[in-house]
Amino acid sequence: MVTLIDTVSNKSGVEPAVDRVRHPEKAHKPDNPVLRKPSWIRVKAPGSPVYKETRGIVKENNLTTVCEEAGCPNMGECWSQRHASFMIMGEICTRACAFCNVSTGIPGKLDEKEPENTGRAVAQMGLKHVVITSVDRDDLTDGGAEHFAKVIHAIREASPETTIEVLTPDFLRKPGALETVVEAKPDVFNHNLETVPSNYLKVRPGARYFHSIRLLQRVKELDPTMFTKSGIMVGLGEERNEVLQLMDDLRVADVDFLTIGQYLQPTKKHHPVKSFVTPEEFKGYETIAYTKGFLLVSASPLTRSSHHAGEDFAKLKAARQTKLGH
Repeated sequence: MVTLIDTVSNKSGVEPAVDRVRHPEKAHKPDNPVLRKPSWIRVKAPGSPVYKETRGIVKENNLTTVCEEAGCPNMGECWSQRHASFMIMGEICTRACAFCNVSTGIPGKLDEKEPENTGRAVAQMGLKHVVITSVDRDDLTDGGAEHFAKVIHAIREASPETTIEVLTPDFLRKPGALETVVEAKPDVFNHNLETVPSNYLKVRPGARYFHSIRLLQRVKELDPTMFTKSGIMVGLGEERNEVLQLMDDLRVADVDFLTIGQYLQPTKKHHPVKSFVTPEEFKGYETIAYTKGFLLVSASPLTRSSHHAGEDFAKLKAARQTKLGH
């Protein structure tokens, strides 16, 4: 799932105390100093009237957003424009990735009303494009694939004109799960690699890099018309040549859209930031990615998978038309 993060409540530069209730699985880990953010990372704190209205719709429908759970630094901007990305299947993840601000533990039962509530919220907010993501649900036989499909169908019923982007887990060892989601026909299928393969044991230990690549490749085999997307964080200790190889791996899988953003450490118990990548370096990654054949690339310190997703979807469609010569 997407968790390129910053703590929204921590815009002053004062680092938060370790949240031992939220992250008990990380409480035993040694502290990692949280580096002061450079000027290009700073964002304004949320608080506009429309932001409060969006928050009200989310709470009224008993929904969870990845914006809140992952502490996205762009939340103030997005919610002030009535944009929100919904995180389904609860607030508890079955994995404990070292970068992630979502709580780990034993999840509860699925909320049978969640698909209907999500559809209603999308309609109330008048969203032209919506992103649906989730926690990992390794406890479920299908990893939550059928629930994803129900949410997609409910949104289509409540708001037929809304285009839908899913940001899914890897469905590791869940036969048939991917097929269930693809059959529901989201407009964009996103699955994030998060980081380069050499970091997986430390950063994303429950996942397998080449399984994730294969997942994205399989989407295209099932439906060649479906847009595919993946994202990574930088600043986790990766080497530049590893990022370039990752781009090649994604292109072999025929992935259309790549996002690259700066990793921001949520607490002292999480993986440390190894470097702050400059805007110029991000621009270099973007240029190279386009030369490798991606239809669309978003690379900047504050790039997040769901940020400007609606505008990016329009650009994605236009880029495909241009490529096809239409």
